Amino acid sequence: MIMQNKNIIIGMTGGIAAYKTAELVRGLCNLKAKVRVIMTKNSEEFITPLTMQTLSGEPVYTELFKTHFRKNLEHIALSRFADAVVVAPASANFIAKLTHGLADDLLSAVCLATTAPIAVVPAMNKEMWQAAITQENIAALKKRNIFVFGPASGEQACGEVGFGRMIEPQEILKLIPKMFESQLFYGKKIVITAGPTRENIDPVRYISNYSSSKMGYALAEAALEAGAYVVLISGPTNLDCSTKIKHINIHTAEEMHKAVMQEISACDVFISAAAVSDYRPANSSSQKTKKGTERISIELKRNPDILSAVTSLKRKIFVVGFAAETKNLVANAKEKLINKKLNMIIANKVGSGLGLGFDSDDNEVVILHKNGKSVKFPKMRKNKLARELIKTIRSAMLS
Repeated sequence: MIMQNKNIIIGMTGGIAAYKTAELVRGLCNLKAKVRVIMTKNSEEFITPLTMQTLSGEPVYTELFKTHFRKNLEHIALSRFADAVVVAPASANFIAKLTHGLADDLLSAVCLATTAPIAVVPAMNKEMWQAAITQENIAALKKRNIFVFGPASGEQACGEVGFGRMIEPQEILKLIPKMFESQLFYGKKIVITAGPTRENIDPVRYISNYSSSKMGYALAEAALEAGAYVVLISGPTNLDCSTKIKHINIHTAEEMHKAVMQEISACDVFISAAAVSDYRPANSSSQKTKKGTERISIELKRNPDILSAVTSLKRKIFVVGFAAETKNLVANAKEKLINKKLNMIIANKVGSGLGLGFDSDDNEVVILHKNGKSVKFPKMRKNKLARELIKTIRSAMLS
């Protein structure tokens, strides 16, 4: 599950090992990753863009500047798209360019512009690999936290034998997930709530909301990548999560409250990303309510306040809330932060026409800390935002 919906850019430089990249792209797509391929001019001498487009199901990118105008320049748009950039094969020339920050083609420009993790998969003659300058460049890249996968030793296209062969696609597929892993929350337990709750009116009707669960599930995956033991307590949704996450399905706010209180022991962080119904019908009918009079009234009563229940515990837990607002975003979020005694609140605006929040793949948030500090994150995909939020939470815990 760790690769599902991850946006991976595969960069290809000139080398006979380019045929292996075709298999790598196919493998990533089979793992449900979204793959876009950038090819240098020299790589086109070994394999065609049409081949890579057919395998990835996406357009292949080859030029830094198109002749037609684009509001979002190609290298910037691709750098923002990427969850990871993997250059395979990576020639000695490209490794030198990356080391020294050159950006004279689309691939090198994307690598310079992206904040996503980068990996190079070297492929070159053994003498080129062993050259002192190449080894100095590799050492410099590693020092900058750029991943280096390989190379392997074996027979090379030139007929010589030694280190410099590009490692096999199946090995690369096992290494790419490590690009997303960190030890930020190693040994820590994080409980996350997600999705809507459903409050029954009768056996066929309920009160609920538009939550898609996407933010909560993205946070759960990001927390898992950060090394945490993750418990995800989720309302009804069609989303899947990693089998390494303890997944508890609930329907009502009362069920969510019960599950949270059962899991909160030994918890280090509680993230309340669920859109919990504040009220439920006071009297849920055991039979379907039949149509009769023009109007009916449904008496509602308050659901348990899960956030307040957690913050009132004697044990110290870092508690993060969410505030989805249609107006007065910061003011309403700040009030909730104070009233609920939270360590942090993540506020986002929702409503029709925004393309954010509920049922969207994107979100734009403001983070408010209890110390008065605030940070705004611009619009980005929820899985990328989730990783930023997990890093922000860890930083706040350590400050």
